[in-house]
Amino acid sequence: MKTPHAEAFFDPQTSTFSYVVHAPGNAQCAIIDPVLDYEPHAAKTSTESAQKLVDYIKANQLELQWIIETHAHADHLSAGAWLQSQLGGQIAIGSPITTVQNTFKTIYHLGDHVKTNGEPFDVLFKAGDQFKIGDMTVDVLHVPGHTPADMAYHVHDLGIFVGDTLFLPDVGSARCDFPGGDAEQLYDSVQKLLSFPDDTVLFMCHDYPPANREPQHACTVAEQKQHNIHLRDGISKAEFVKMRTERDATLGMPRLILPSLQVNIQAGKLPQPEDDGHRYLKIPLNRF
Repeated sequence: MKTPHAEAFFDPQTSTFSYVVHAPGNAQCAIIDPVLDYEPHAAKTSTESAQKLVDYIKANQLELQWIIETHAHADHLSAGAWLQSQLGGQIAIGSPITTVQNTFKTIYHLGDHVKTNGEPFDVLFKAGDQFKIGDMTVDVLHVPGHTPADMAYHVHDLGIFVGDTLFLPDVGSARCDFPGGDAEQLYDSVQKLLSFPDDTVLFMCHDYPPANREPQHACTVAEQKQHNIHLRDGISKAEFVKMRTERDATLGMPRLILPSLQVNIQAGKLPQPEDDGHRYLKIPLNRF
């Protein structure tokens, strides 16, 4: 098998990287963390970002096998359900999504049609699972801390898709103040990732670059260990937890958290139309 490849697509509205992962000569591919465009002022969805993934897959004559979420995102809506309607494939996420579904079903006061058993995701990965993207082997790593359900995916001979666990070294780490988040767990999760060989490539889900550089989607374990402003070598767990807790206390909620989570715990499926033919999102007042 030839060296696997990850094609990165950046959405500047949410600073999110989505990926198409495949190996030359192998038709099967996976999409990781796809974005459904959402304009909050008009409550309007569109598929411009997701269509770029479709166009790439079709242009390269690929077959979509997986749509993989690293976690239930709070900063963008998932395009998983729409992509599945266009190209097929199975939508997968970590099995602790059941905890997140239960939490946010309560917060949004959602009805019995919303399940807390992992539905409507097709596959729930557990820590230690191994699966295939075509001939590529992928190991599933549970990396809680940002949320209880964060997973990282180690694609052999390519690298690790870390979700929101880590950012680039000059940006640092993810917040831990969402329901179920835990800074001590995040520290331990990052140490798990940084225990891989120094030349292991880490693929980011987001980048929030300083003014002196353009967005970048990857770095190495060595670069993180040497330069991460929050988690480089020599920073203790106690120091990190103190910094992360104090920093999180100053942060506002993500711009799209209210529409995102009620959609993303449903694998990107939008609410069913009501009797007037329109779909409606719920906004819980004074819950965050």
